[in-house]
Amino acid sequence: MKTVSVIGMGYIGLPTATLLASKGYQVAGMDVNPKVVDIINQGKIHIVEPDLDVAVHKAVESGKLKAFTSPQKADIFILAVPTPFLADKKPDMTYVRKAAESICTVLEAGNLVILESTSPIGATRVDVAEIIYAKRPELVGKLHIAHCPERVLPGQILRELVENDRVVGGVDEASTKTAADFYRTFVKGEVLETTSDTAEMAKLTENAFRDVNIAFANELSLICDKLGINVWELIRLANRHPRVNILQPGPGVGGHCIAVDPWFIVAAAPEEAKLIRTAREVNDGKPHWVVDKVMEAASKSATKPVIGLLGMAYKPDVDDLRESPSVEIAHALKRATNAEIIVCEPYVDAMNGFKLATLDETLAQANILVMLTDHKPFKDITLGQLAGKQIIDTRGTFERVMG
Repeated sequence: MKTVSVIGMGYIGLPTATLLASKGYQVAGMDVNPKVVDIINQGKIHIVEPDLDVAVHKAVESGKLKAFTSPQKADIFILAVPTPFLADKKPDMTYVRKAAESICTVLEAGNLVILESTSPIGATRVDVAEIIYAKRPELVGKLHIAHCPERVLPGQILRELVENDRVVGGVDEASTKTAADFYRTFVKGEVLETTSDTAEMAKLTENAFRDVNIAFANELSLICDKLGINVWELIRLANRHPRVNILQPGPGVGGHCIAVDPWFIVAAAPEEAKLIRTAREVNDGKPHWVVDKVMEAASKSATKPVIGLLGMAYKPDVDDLRESPSVEIAHALKRATNAEIIVCEPYVDAMNGFKLATLDETLAQANILVMLTDHKPFKDITLGQLAGKQIIDTRGTFERVMG
């Protein structure tokens, strides 16, 4: 198996395609957005990820990576498309189903189809295998179909695609073995074999675990605010216990995984997933608390309130706005107040509904400063630059300068 078709050229698909090209595979990347395809075929990138620009340029220049707007024939197909949730918090499998349907015209006996998108339990069997076999019944029993969830950290994707352990689960034993053998050609970490259902649940469990722990920290921040206790000092002290490791609170939880995946478990077992549901509700509620704090500060402003929001990405030093609580806060404030709102996000060029400002412009004009995403440029802000401003620090970024 030497040719790979990667469906979806986003934050996971493009780095994966590029890595495989560097390992000698002939890779066809597919995306429904013609602009994305054009950018990649120029050897450029449309997302921010360290070292990815150099890797893509090299892969395209070598002829090992080429992008298309339609699926191409290959030995291996990797589906790396979004899996958001609907208004009722149930998983939206539209993109996965469309991806599975799209490759049906080019599938051949012996092909390996891998779903990498984080998915609810049963998705590989129902939303991939059943859809493919309904359209291509002559291929029943002649394909290998498996799930291998991505488990990388934005900002370190290229390294973690190689170094991290991977969980691989097929719809049958032959699919599991075939998919595991493929990943072992480029993964240095251990490749762990299981069933597709267990592989799906493993990824959801990893993110639900993190979500519950973040919710604990966020709930502590609410309690400490009510009791007049410095939550950052409290966590620092509590973490001196050898078996305690409390995470840092924030304005909420964002990103394509942690803010979404726990709801897939809740949807699968609503009566049993009580703690997981509560954690999601705590984290989903934190942006509203931040908005209330900003509105309270605006009501106390002696002059016309000018609100400066620092950071829109869901985590530091990336350009990813997906499910970002900072974006939610910005839009909620725009609806709730007539105060001037200044948005500073150094890693994106534009944001719907807002004009972006530089850090210097934001510090000069805002009299209410809200730290939402602690990008590196923000950590150099001095005490003098904060003078005379009301500060709402959801990340503890200013603890160093404010004492």
